[in-house]
Amino acid sequence: MSGAREKKRAKKMRNQPSSVTLSAEPGPFPGGGSRACPPPGDVHSEQQKFLNQSSGPSYRKDQNFPKGQNRGERGRGRGGWQGGRQSVSEEMPKYITVSTFAQARAAEINAMLKAVTQKSSNSLVFQTLPRHMRRRAMSHNIKRLPRRLQEIARKEAEKAVHQKKEQSKTKCRKARRRHINLVAEFNRRQRKNIWLETHIWHAKRFHMVKKWGYCLGDSPTEKSYRACYRAMTKHCLLQDLSYYCCLELTGKENELLKQLARICSIDTGLTFEEACCLSGRYEGSLNLYRADRYPEDMLGPVTFIWKPRDGAENRQLWIWMHPALKQDILRELKAIFQCSEPEEIYIPEPVKTSVQEEKQTDVVLSLGKKRKKEDKEGEAAVPVKKIIGDGTRDPLKSYSWISQITGIVISDRSMEILRYRLIGPLAHSVLTETLKAASLQTEMVNSETELNNWWVENCKDSEKISLHQRQSAIFELLEGISSPSEMPPGTILGLTVGDPRVNLPKKKTKAMPDFEKYQDNDKVRQLYLEGIPVDCAHSFIWDQDICKNVTENKISEQDLNHMRAQLLVPGSHLDLGPSESKIPILLVQQPGKMAGEDRPGWGSGWDIYLPKGWGMAFWIPFIYRGVRVGGLQEALKHSEYQRTPHTPNDLPDCRAGTQFAKELETSLLEKFKRRPPAKRTNYVKLGTLSPFICPWGQLTKNWEGRMKASGGFVHPSSPHSQCCATEGHSFCDPKAEVVKEASPETGEVEESMEMTSSEGVLRTNDVTSTQDFERGETNTTRDFIVLRSEKLLMQLSAWCYPTAGKDRRIRLISRLGQKEMTEDVFMPILMSYPRALIWVNLSLLRKGNPELHTMICIPTEDDLLHLSKDKLFCGPQEPKHPDIFKHKIQKLKEEKKKKKDHRKALESDSLSIPGKETTEEHEDLILGLWSDALPDVTSHCSRTLLGYVTRGDFSLAVGCGEALGFVSLTGLLYMLHNQPADKKGLVLLRTPASLQYRFARLKIEV
Repeated sequence: MSGAREKKRAKKMRNQPSSVTLSAEPGPFPGGGSRACPPPGDVHSEQQKFLNQSSGPSYRKDQNFPKGQNRGERGRGRGGWQGGRQSVSEEMPKYITVSTFAQARAAEINAMLKAVTQKSSNSLVFQTLPRHMRRRAMSHNIKRLPRRLQEIARKEAEKAVHQKKEQSKTKCRKARRRHINLVAEFNRRQRKNIWLETHIWHAKRFHMVKKWGYCLGDSPTEKSYRACYRAMTKHCLLQDLSYYCCLELTGKENELLKQLARICSIDTGLTFEEACCLSGRYEGSLNLYRADRYPEDMLGPVTFIWKPRDGAENRQLWIWMHPALKQDILRELKAIFQCSEPEEIYIPEPVKTSVQEEKQTDVVLSLGKKRKKEDKEGEAAVPVKKIIGDGTRDPLKSYSWISQITGIVISDRSMEILRYRLIGPLAHSVLTETLKAASLQTEMVNSETELNNWWVENCKDSEKISLHQRQSAIFELLEGISSPSEMPPGTILGLTVGDPRVNLPKKKTKAMPDFEKYQDNDKVRQLYLEGIPVDCAHSFIWDQDICKNVTENKISEQDLNHMRAQLLVPGSHLDLGPSESKIPILLVQQPGKMAGEDRPGWGSGWDIYLPKGWGMAFWIPFIYRGVRVGGLQEALKHSEYQRTPHTPNDLPDCRAGTQFAKELETSLLEKFKRRPPAKRTNYVKLGTLSPFICPWGQLTKNWEGRMKASGGFVHPSSPHSQCCATEGHSFCDPKAEVVKEASPETGEVEESMEMTSSEGVLRTNDVTSTQDFERGETNTTRDFIVLRSEKLLMQLSAWCYPTAGKDRRIRLISRLGQKEMTEDVFMPILMSYPRALIWVNLSLLRKGNPELHTMICIPTEDDLLHLSKDKLFCGPQEPKHPDIFKHKIQKLKEEKKKKKDHRKALESDSLSIPGKETTEEHEDLILGLWSDALPDVTSHCSRTLLGYVTRGDFSLAVGCGEALGFVSLTGLLYMLHNQPADKKGLVLLRTPASLQYRFARLKIEV
């Protein structure tokens, strides 16, 4: 046997007993051994076979083999295979020590039993079976296992780890889909993010997003981009705006108006004191600012509705706002009215809304028995009640604040009033087909219930009956009006309707108007001219007690379906009679597109205000009238086609807008970093300083510095310019020069941007970076404002109005009553607002599709001359810029590589610490992005920067690319002053990832 085989065999036999001895007497077997036959019962006879195969290595060294016997014969003679079977050992021990031998065998048997019974892996019992014996049911049904393994599996199931898994694991699907379990699960999930009442309907058909503390539908899962536009243009689009927040103010009218006048300005348009809105006849909209801070510190745009006067001393006011603006506005309202928490807090009865928030119930996990849920008293568990309204509210916390000085009460009625919006010309037809005026009722159906008791009491008053009949007559006349835009803007109509679930059609139908029914009707014509009277704006939805009664006494869907099943003719009309619920609602007209001359009234519609709990009862009947449902993206497109700012995307001077810009920059930067470095756009070479965020403060600051350097006006005394300390720049052409160089490889002439020394050196002390600018915006004082003065915007709109000749511009300006653009006229504007932004819309002259953060630039004289000669000229191109950060990034990579290769040496060497600090300074360098303090953004490229685009896309309404954004007021006046009369308002647009400029027409619509 070879040395390797001997070592291997010795390793296997190292645990054999060492007390076995062999006799040295020669025998008949080769090698001189003799096999002794022990008497019956001897130990040698019982262990003979074992000893023949496993004689220990202790006697092999003492054996003497004949001289001529080779190694192979020795192997076969001692233990090899001969003739296909194992041979008998040549030598056998004469005797052994029984106690030692038995002790060694007992140790081996114990080790073998322990290896068999003890698990050596984390696998379950059924996983130890061969694959052909495994069944899927074995993982949860022990009786499917072999009987010898069932006891082990039962012990595994009783372990604490598996018990926790069994508790955390939900019930079977059939149990999970039971109504009570679904409600309990939905209630638990509403504790973190607020669900709308239409959430389940949206979740099955929309991409859901979590924003502003709500779970909202973003866009439909089906392809419906063009279909939603067609619905807004020709039919009807439905949106759930119940996530908008409502703050109710109650108090004396004089006290309310006195303090509310401090947070708004008549310079921007309507105020709370507007006569038509104060009467409760129309809805108003305005921009709120911090008290006595106009035009700085904007809070955001809101809409408001006054309750019509009813002879009471106190008035009620609803202020509706976007949820991103709620906290700032609520904080400011509490400050100006000096409101605090009320002393007496009404605590409603606690309602068990979630199984997990109750006391832990005992769960019986005994196999073969059903799991039962019991409460602490041993009886059946109390049924879970569905959450209606805001599920995140604390029932022990008050959501109303009272002023001890003036007695004004501020109440948060968010999610207490639902709000739906119908957009499109056929919104009237959808409303009149879905809703029917409530029938009069003078007697209670059942004295035990409170169903419609408030309606019975009001029907006993003849004046209220007459008012309800007038409201119903006006509501029926709406079907004869072709579009909601024909009604006065913000018209309010109060109404009490019956249960809309009773009027459901058998299948989906498309609501169409019937103009023949109201042809040559004097009442419709009178409604056009005079509008809805003031008294018809009254609604019972202002009364919280009535809303609570309507919510609590709603007929459930189960009872309604049971009544339908009992009809003699299936599918016929279900007449509930006096048992039909009466719901107070409020209809508010939305005017649609009001600014500009094209598409007036586009996107008009109606808002429907409902009591909570009736969301799906109104939603499904609207769906059955053929409306198309839109989400957040459709609302964004709706405002984009109206060319109005969208909240909070287009509010750069508001805290919510700043927060939105930061989140958008973070998401875009993360998306940029996820791409491989070789596939990223190099924005430095393209001349794009800030591709993911608009540096508004830097833009206005640089334009103010250019005006100072040119000596256009003396240092103003306005508060916006006192903190300005920007290094001056020339008001003429930018310093960047286009240099043509020959490529060393191809010899072709290439254009590249060459920066002068004043621009190449980064002025860290004078110019703040984007991050510092964003951090500074959190302070109370901002670096810029957005100009919202209607008078000034009308003046600017007339100056940049597109014309074909000088005479037309003169006639237009004289028609609008505006002044000609001279230095005496626009210099006072610059002195008053040196750091102001203007909301503009841009339409591309030819092809092109503007994107987010597209740069708005001023064309040069050569560009305008080229355009006048060649009408097909799209625009110039930006020369490529040198990447000044490329060598720094390469150096950083080399340092990291050296540090990785010589890490041990660098750690021990104390002189390497300064090098480590320099490496950490440049760790934020990213290839393709401007990684240092921003230079002058206006003169960084070959065309002077004027502003940025916040929203842009191809417009289905116009048939070309359109964009919305902000430009610097100073830069706009500079551009209009220097442009020829027939080219005023022409600008250049360049997307962040392109070098191509494209011509566009700039407009200001008021």
